[in-house]
Amino acid sequence: MAKNKRAYSKDDNTNPFDKARDELLSHILQCGVLQAEPEHQKDWFDDTMEYLAERYSTLSKKDLKQIRTVGEQYCRPVKRHESEVGATS
Repeated sequence: MAKNKRAYSKDDNTNPFDKARDELLSHILQCGVLQAEPEHQKDWFDDTMEYLAERYSTLSKKDLKQIRTVGEQYCRPVKRHESEVGATS
């Protein structure tokens, strides 16, 4: 008995905000901006957000700002917290 499975499509339940966010994160990984200097990252984000604003014209300025914030946080280095392993109190 073969079951008819519907092929999963990312676009089925994804809203423009999620699409734009996912596209930004994908661009970050593909473009090497993670290794760029902070001033170059800013320029890159300015250009990329302008592109996303045109591509996803239904998004508000607030939405675009939130997406940029997510992207900028993604580019920040992880803060390591030093703690003593195996220390007892």
